[in-house]
Amino acid sequence: MQHYHIRYGYIEIVYKMTQHFLLSSKARTLSLAQVMRMTDSEAFDLFVALRFAENSGKPYCPKCGGLDVYRYASRPIFKCKGCSAQFSATSGTVFASRKLAIKDILAAVAIFANGAKGHSALQLSRDIDCQYRTAYVLAHKLRESMTAETKDVTLSGTVEIDGAYFGGHVKPANYKDDRIDRRLSENRTGKRRCVVVMRERGGRTITTVGNSELAAVPTVMARVAPGTVIHADEATSWDGLQAHYEMRRINHSVCYSDGMACTNGAESFFSRLRRAELGTHHSIRKAYLGAYAAEMAWREDHRRESNGAQFIGIAKSAAQSPVSRQWKGYWQRHLPK
Repeated sequence: MQHYHIRYGYIEIVYKMTQHFLLSSKARTLSLAQVMRMTDSEAFDLFVALRFAENSGKPYCPKCGGLDVYRYASRPIFKCKGCSAQFSATSGTVFASRKLAIKDILAAVAIFANGAKGHSALQLSRDIDCQYRTAYVLAHKLRESMTAETKDVTLSGTVEIDGAYFGGHVKPANYKDDRIDRRLSENRTGKRRCVVVMRERGGRTITTVGNSELAAVPTVMARVAPGTVIHADEATSWDGLQAHYEMRRINHSVCYSDGMACTNGAESFFSRLRRAELGTHHSIRKAYLGAYAAEMAWREDHRRESNGAQFIGIAKSAAQSPVSRQWKGYWQRHLPK
């Protein structure tokens, strides 16, 4: 809230103008310069504190769980006195077998957190001066750790659901006579996929990817608790939910909100995902569409947090996530189709 004081003689008029949270100083609690000014020792201590946060930042053995560990004086590694196992700050995490320095990893997390519509791997590779392949895998590891937050979450209360199709763009032919109706399913490529979002008002956002909205109905029933009020549009895909939930439907050809039903929260998510696809990444392969959708869901859920809090949240999730079975050694095997 900003105040403007204007005096007319002895009369003072105070104008109050609300300010968007993202434009306020409360939204800016971290800068990349702060991370880059850290010494290697300070960056190491911060990462250790985040990884072992449940033990008040004190290291413990990831093998046996022993609390009696000590740090080598000559190298930044630890050793357990109980089982004699040696481990580093990144052992057993998504950053295991890393080549980047911990300060560079934290800088990459800060840059990634500041991207409201995501951050491309190409730009990230230039920001931290590493190979594109390194930045690409690093960004996907961060997305994987962010997704883990909602892995076991069940939505309740009031939930908005909606679906939107991504990919499968068919370039129009040069001459008009050669063009086809690109709206028809038979004229689209097999790359077209449907993202369905389930957004709890005042809560979390869950996404799923399939061939159609109808294919997402079993997931909706598994992730949305009985007794929930569901807001959806009038697509026939959601008719099967009528028997299990209290449904409120909105006809978008008439209005976007009629006071009884509204899916504007779900539409807000799709707006962010569209901007990420078209403005940041330009193209998203269908094999990874779920990862990008989950990332945007996380950003929607944490949009009212400062960038410093988002940085800590992403770094902590990544530091505590196990080794990625999908992205470890990604470039040493065939790409998924």
